[in-house]
Amino acid sequence: MTDEPVPVTAPRPVSLYNPANVLTFVRIVLVPVFVAIVVTSDMVESGWRIAACLTFCVASATDFADGWIARRYEMVTSFGKVADPIADKALTGTALVLLSAYGELAWWVTVAILVREWGVTALRFWVIRYGIIPASRGGKLKTTLQILAIAWYLLPLPSPLDLVGPWLMGAALAVTMVTGVDYVLQALRMRRGRA
Repeated sequence: MTDEPVPVTAPRPVSLYNPANVLTFVRIVLVPVFVAIVVTSDMVESGWRIAACLTFCVASATDFADGWIARRYEMVTSFGKVADPIADKALTGTALVLLSAYGELAWWVTVAILVREWGVTALRFWVIRYGIIPASRGGKLKTTLQILAIAWYLLPLPSPLDLVGPWLMGAALAVTMVTGVDYVLQALRMRRGRA
């Protein structure tokens, strides 16, 4: 046996223009399209509300797809790490603000969710030099519940189906707050461990 060193292969460079980043960019572009459709509908016309819901759902689907593609095919980039959460917050945040502006959702719900969302994003940047706080199962459940609740509010559903929306949003709000506390604890442990 020889003691020859095992050659170490350098990681292959990942293009900025990869499918995962393209999907993230598409989500960002769909935000103003979504806003235009909601404003056009004035949250009254059923056809436009359905179009708004479909646009929101397509944009939300890119959120699940871009992360999976980036991890599965090793296309993770610095741009993706920063742009993906910003695109997510821009989409859900815009939808929540519009729902509140048109009287469909209480403002305190929107404010509570947005404070948590942007707070966790700031928290991730605060500890980024110590490591990355990965999305937990609770965080993924939170995202799913938020998307379902927002889509339900956007659709022009008849009674009693429309009553499901507040229950979905209540569940989304509860999971959003609980996971927010969990992320804070993770960040504090990370900082304390590296201090």
